[in-house]
Amino acid sequence: MYIGVDCGTQSTKVVVVDIDGEAILGEASRPHHLEEGENGRREQEPDEWIAAFRGAFEEAVNRAGIERHAIRAIGVSGQQHGMVALDAAGRPVHPAKLWCDTETAVHNAALVQRLGGPAGCLERLGLVLQTGYTASKIAWLRETNPEAYRRIDAILLPHDYLNFWLTGEKVAEAGDASGTGYFDTRSRRWRHDVFAEIAPELDPERVLPRLIDYREPAGMLRLEVARELGLSPNIVVASGGGDNMLGAIGTGNIVPGIVTLSLGTSGTVCAYSPEPVRAESDMVANFCASHGGWLPLICTMNVTSASTLVRELFALDLAAFGERLAAAPIGAEGVTVLPFFNGERVPALPHATASFLGLDSRNLTQANLCRAVVESATFGLRYGLELLGPLAAGANQIRLIGGGANSPLWRQIVADVTATQVICPQVTDAAALGAALQAAWCERADLSLAALCDRLVHLDTHSLTEPVESNVQAYEAVYARYREALNGHHGIPT
Repeated sequence: MYIGVDCGTQSTKVVVVDIDGEAILGEASRPHHLEEGENGRREQEPDEWIAAFRGAFEEAVNRAGIERHAIRAIGVSGQQHGMVALDAAGRPVHPAKLWCDTETAVHNAALVQRLGGPAGCLERLGLVLQTGYTASKIAWLRETNPEAYRRIDAILLPHDYLNFWLTGEKVAEAGDASGTGYFDTRSRRWRHDVFAEIAPELDPERVLPRLIDYREPAGMLRLEVARELGLSPNIVVASGGGDNMLGAIGTGNIVPGIVTLSLGTSGTVCAYSPEPVRAESDMVANFCASHGGWLPLICTMNVTSASTLVRELFALDLAAFGERLAAAPIGAEGVTVLPFFNGERVPALPHATASFLGLDSRNLTQANLCRAVVESATFGLRYGLELLGPLAAGANQIRLIGGGANSPLWRQIVADVTATQVICPQVTDAAALGAALQAAWCERADLSLAALCDRLVHLDTHSLTEPVESNVQAYEAVYARYREALNGHHGIPT
């Protein structure tokens, strides 16, 4: 039996996977609290992740009905980019600053300039620094809270921190490290010279975690944790990785020709590449995969986070929101939303706010506003899909994950907007499954990752959604309207 963990923005999920039985035996989750403040501040207390893991683990294992001695390994997926700065005692010097925090946009712009602009970033890192990466968060802490900054003894990412709690080891792997902003995604090593531009007083040899291979264990379960969880202390904790990298594994996106698209709090579009990618757009992140190779990716910051705000504004439950969504026509009778409630990464608009456009006395309905926010969040993902270029253009199927994928109508909107067949894996919380598969791959030398994916990554044929030609044509005009709105409000060319 193998445990997969996904520490996301909203919750920590745990799954119990039987590799030989080819089944998920139990799963559970526990929520986190998100602290939001002015200027785009979004933070969490790392202790909440540990508490959520404890609760979800107990429930998932109890639901699975297994003997705990059957558990062989644990894999951890985590939200990317978060800054977890620890003191010498292993305690956070400041709450974790998250991927969706945009308070550091000014610091990010200054770092890009110091590195020689986009061209300098590409030369040193293989990608261009974006607001939300870990680098500008460290620069922000240095400027705004020097007392906490001076106490830094280690800088980890969220999944690294969970691994540290489980094993006592401070390690990192290339996939998640790709999103720090001080890691060369082509040579897979820390760039100490770049780190010196961010934190000149800190010794990277001391504060940065040791890099390990994607199939190398982070360590063995600490005796104290093993006793608490009722597990054997010789359990392997796999390297783990970022949620996007483990989500790719959990959807079987480990070879070229497949696109994974996530309708989560944020939205992501990624496709596997055996070689590093130099995309035409600086917004495409040339991240490493957590199973070898690369995972070029774009991330939008407002998907179900945006639809949830509109749904809650009208005090609708999910069923009622779906009814409103279905009641409005394609194009929401002229309503367009720029759904940038959290700022935006793609397009690069960290200080943007949301706008509802085209409203008049006839189209101002709950149905149209619900439809418009879903359509516009999907248009943002199509915009990102187009930035991936040939990697995405060559795919004939999109594997859809995340909470929004549970909506048949949203699946149809994705298929129609992208003019591509859409299907969901049976497990749409793919990052936790991917973490369990990576754990099994780490612990069992007799199985390839492809064989593991064949056993556990099953597609839900009932979710298969084909684009409807008339809808595809209708959405071309609506998408053009969205792009015109982007140009008019933010200067993003159509």
